[in-house]
Amino acid sequence: MIGRSQSQPVIQTPMPPIKPATTASDSPPDLASRSQAIRRRLLAWYDTHRRDMPWRVQPGQPPNPYHVLVSEAMLQQTQVATVIPYFGRFIKAFPTIKHLAKADEQAVLRLWQGLGYYRRARNLHAAAQAIIAEHDGRVPGNVADLLSLPGVGRYTAGAIASIAFDRPAPILDGNVARVLSRLCLIEKPIDATDTRKTLWRLAEQWVPARRPGDFNQAVMELGALVCTKANPSCADCPLSRECQALRAGRVAHVPVPAKRKAPVQVDHHIVAIERRGRFLFEQRPENGLWSNMWQLPTAEDLTGKVGPMTLGVWAESRFGLMAVNPKPLGSFTHQTTHLTIRFHVWTLSATSGRLRPRSGTWRNTAKLDDLPLANPQRKAVAMLIDA
Repeated sequence: MIGRSQSQPVIQTPMPPIKPATTASDSPPDLASRSQAIRRRLLAWYDTHRRDMPWRVQPGQPPNPYHVLVSEAMLQQTQVATVIPYFGRFIKAFPTIKHLAKADEQAVLRLWQGLGYYRRARNLHAAAQAIIAEHDGRVPGNVADLLSLPGVGRYTAGAIASIAFDRPAPILDGNVARVLSRLCLIEKPIDATDTRKTLWRLAEQWVPARRPGDFNQAVMELGALVCTKANPSCADCPLSRECQALRAGRVAHVPVPAKRKAPVQVDHHIVAIERRGRFLFEQRPENGLWSNMWQLPTAEDLTGKVGPMTLGVWAESRFGLMAVNPKPLGSFTHQTTHLTIRFHVWTLSATSGRLRPRSGTWRNTAKLDDLPLANPQRKAVAMLIDA
């Protein structure tokens, strides 16, 4: 995958005057008559403008399917610039798929720490184990086998099959959907079921038998660098003469944004329990947000007004510890896809009681390298250190 976006210098392009909105045709668009010209222009543009990335080989060199698999997992909903250092550290720690399959899941999560969407890391680890067990240690090259791997969906399967194995498999991510929507002037909500079906059909229609991997990367590269969501550089686009949205003066209105539900606002209370200079850490459940990561004890189910007595009772019921002298340390907000979480950080001192078996571990804040912590927890630990 090329990255969903990357900051580039904005090139101001004179745009055609915006015409009044018209009703999009109900008949599905067709790329067949234009595909040959599109492929030729787009591949020529890509050969000149392709970016160097650590997982992208030079022309003429065979791709490394394992590197493609890892990069595709990391690039889901994450920018290229963010992924590059993580990819380098990951490959250094797990140079082959066998190394990854044999690794402890906690070691994988630690290397993923800060990258977010941690289920991707767990799925990648599970996929490596499945490849060892079911595919003789080789990343499969056909879409059907790729789809059987944990965490591999239709886009990822198409990307790996085309980029790593030169198979003419279609792809559809945010960049590709935007390019196709403008090229064919699709003025319907981008997340609608019928729209997605149309976009997939178009993606299948235009992917070539020759250089399919380069072509798919070229479309994503075009969306990341030229056909951007805001301020697209239409004057620099190799497909400008083919673009129906540009011709109709509708580039700024296409694609039609997906309808999103407003995030739910919730309050979580991070309860930093200290005893003899060390703090209690617990592991999150196997399922749900930040699964199997570690955290300072965090109360997510407290409602109403939360005060010192509430936190002390919660700590005793959860861990069997008498924790007193609660002090507010500060608050911050963290945004996830569906939640706006307001974290409130407290400190308490454990005076008596015995920690229940397998409910947590005591750690010095300077010795946490072996515990994978999600970004909100890392921020809370930083607040403890600075207090």
